[in-house]
Amino acid sequence: MRYAETGFNLEIDLTRGNIERVETDPIETELYLGGLGTNAKILWDRVPPEVEPFSPDNLLIFATGLLCGTPATGCNRTIVTTYSPQTLLMAYSMMGGFWAPELKYAGYDKVIIRGKSPNLVYLWINNDKVEIRDASHLQGKGAIETAELIKEELKEPKAQVAGIGLAGENRVYMASIEQGRSSASRLGIGAVMGDKGIKAIAVRGTKDVNIARPAEFIELCNEVLEYIKAREDKPIPGVMPILAGLGSPQEMKVHDEKWHTENFMWGNSRTRRRDYWTEEIEKDWKETMENARTRLISCYNCPMKCGATISMSGLPTYMMKCFSKLTYTLAAYSDLDFGLKIAQRATEYGVDSYSTPQVMAFGLELYEAGILTDQDMAGMPSDNEGRFYWLLDRIVRREGIGDVLANGTHWAAQQIGKGAEEYAHNNIKKHEQLPLKLGMLNPVYFLMYSTGEKINITQIEGQFPQAPVATMEERQDFVKDWIQVPDEKFKQYLLDWEFRGEYSNPYYPTVEMSCEIVDWQERMHYIDDALGMCAGLSSFPLKPPYHIHNYPSFISSGAGIDMDEAGLTQAARRSRDLVRAINIRRGMRRADEKPPEDHWKKRFPELEKKLLDTYYKFKGWNNQGIPTKESLHELALDYVSEDFVERGILTDNEGTPSKETSTETEKK
Repeated sequence: MRYAETGFNLEIDLTRGNIERVETDPIETELYLGGLGTNAKILWDRVPPEVEPFSPDNLLIFATGLLCGTPATGCNRTIVTTYSPQTLLMAYSMMGGFWAPELKYAGYDKVIIRGKSPNLVYLWINNDKVEIRDASHLQGKGAIETAELIKEELKEPKAQVAGIGLAGENRVYMASIEQGRSSASRLGIGAVMGDKGIKAIAVRGTKDVNIARPAEFIELCNEVLEYIKAREDKPIPGVMPILAGLGSPQEMKVHDEKWHTENFMWGNSRTRRRDYWTEEIEKDWKETMENARTRLISCYNCPMKCGATISMSGLPTYMMKCFSKLTYTLAAYSDLDFGLKIAQRATEYGVDSYSTPQVMAFGLELYEAGILTDQDMAGMPSDNEGRFYWLLDRIVRREGIGDVLANGTHWAAQQIGKGAEEYAHNNIKKHEQLPLKLGMLNPVYFLMYSTGEKINITQIEGQFPQAPVATMEERQDFVKDWIQVPDEKFKQYLLDWEFRGEYSNPYYPTVEMSCEIVDWQERMHYIDDALGMCAGLSSFPLKPPYHIHNYPSFISSGAGIDMDEAGLTQAARRSRDLVRAINIRRGMRRADEKPPEDHWKKRFPELEKKLLDTYYKFKGWNNQGIPTKESLHELALDYVSEDFVERGILTDNEGTPSKETSTETEKK
C-alpha cells in the first residue's frame, strides 16, 4: 500500500485524445519526495532541451505535494510545471486553494498533459471517470466565470476548477492559471495551458488518502496547530507587519504599507515615491479596504486567513490575496479603489499581478519617452487610470501594441528597439521581478535574486529577517526561542547583525554567512514545494511551525518513508540540483545570474563576483554555476553528469565546462 501519495498519475495526450492511469515508482518518491522534485525528474526524462515551450512535446504537469490531502495543516499546494515561453527555462508556479487535495481524493498525484487539442476543451476528472469535454462555449470567458459555468454544467458544486482566461487562450506570456482564491501566476504557465487548448481542469474526488502511522501523524498535526496559536498570540516585534505573524503575506489584513510603498518601485518607474505614503493615504486605504473586504478566507485545511473576498460597487464579488492590491495601484500611482477594481478584471483575464502592471507601466514609459508614438497608442484614453485599463485590454487580446507587450518587457523591448531595452530594467532571466529599491547592496538578496531557479524572490526568501533587528535586547529575545534554525550558528549571525553594518560595511553579512543563510532558505522552499506545503507556514515566515526538525517525522509517519534531517536535506539538494541541471541543459549560465542593475543604489562588483564564486563552490557547482560530476554523484544524479559530458557541458576528467553559453545569446 502507498501512503500519503496515491501512487498513480493521470497521463493525457491531447493530440491523440488518449487518457491513461499510470502507476508510479515508489523509489522516485523516496529520492525526490514528490511535487516539484518528481515534476523535475519527469521533465528531465521526457522533454529534451531542444523542445520549445509551445511545442506539442512540451509537458504541462499539475502536481500535488507528497503530504497534500493529509491532515497536515496548510498542506494544499498545486505545483504546476512546464517550460516558460518568457524565460525559455523550466517554469514552476504554486497555487493554494482546494484543487490539489481534491486531485488526491480523486486518486491521482499528478496530471501530466502532452500534445495539443485541435479545439478548446476542458478536462473533467471525477474519481475513476476522466473525460476530455468540449469547451467551445467557454471561449473568451473569464477564468472565474468559467469555473462557475463548468460547475453548473456538471451539476457538481463541490468540483474544484483551475482555468485560464482570455490571456491564456491568446498565449500572453504573463498568463496565469486561476483557481478561485489562489492562482499559479508566474512564468507564463497559463500561456502553455492555452497553447495546448485547455480552458480548465475540473476535479471531484471522494477517495481516501492512507497514512502510514495515523496516531503519530495526528499528534504532530496537533502540535503544529498549538504552535500556530501560540505564535499568532505573540507577534514578533520590530519586523515588517506581514512578517510579525504567520501565513502567506497577510496583505488583506495589513493596512500599514509604508515599507512596500517606500522601498519598492511598483510598475516600471525608476524612482521611489518617498512622499507617497502619508497619513491621508493611509486613512484612505484603510477605509477602502475595510469597505471592500467582506470577509477573510483560507485555503484547504488551514486556519490562516491570508485572502479575502472583495466587493466593489457595481462589480461581482471576487477573491484576492497577497500583493495584488499593491501592484496595480502603485503601477499607476493611483488610489486603492482603482487597484481593487482593475485587479478584478485582471483576475478574470488570468494574468500575473506582478508582471502585468510592470508591462503596462513599461509601455507608458516608452510612450512618454517618444519611443512609442501616438500611432502605436491610437485610441488610448488621456486619463491615467483609463490608460491602464486600455493597455490591459489590448495586451490580453493581443491587439495593436498589446500584441508586442504581451510577450513581457524583455521580448517587447527587443522587438520595439530604439532604446527600449534600457527601459526593460527590472528583469532576471527575461522575467519581471518584484521591484525592490534599496540604497545598499544586500549580499543575501543578491544571491537569492541571482541564483534562484524560481526567478521570483518571494519563493526564495524567508526564515532569516530581512533587516537587522533594532536592539540587542530584541535580538536576544528573538533567538531565545528560535528552534527552527538548522544550526546554532544562525543565532550568532543575527546577534552580530547591526544596522551600521547594513549601511557602512557592505561585507556584512559576510560572504560565507550569506551562503549559509541563502542555502537554508532555499532548502526549506524546495522541501515545501515537494511536500505541497504553503510557504506561509514553513519557508517564508519567521519562526514557522514546520521546519527542518519536525518535517522528517511528518514524512516518516505520513508517507512511511524512513527519513531524518540529513536525508531530507539530501532530497532537497537533489531536487534543487536537478532543476538547475534542466536549466543548464537549456543554456543557462553564469552570465544570466545577475539581479537588475538598479535594485540597489550602490553596487560592489568585486563583492558580487566573490559572492557568486563562493556560493557556487559552496553548492558544489563550478564557476559557471554547473553542478560538478562529484556533487552530482553524491546526490545520485550520475545520469545528469553523463548527459552533460555527452553534450559537452562538462568534461570527462575535471567536471569543468568545455563550452560556455548563455540564454542571453539564444534567439527567441
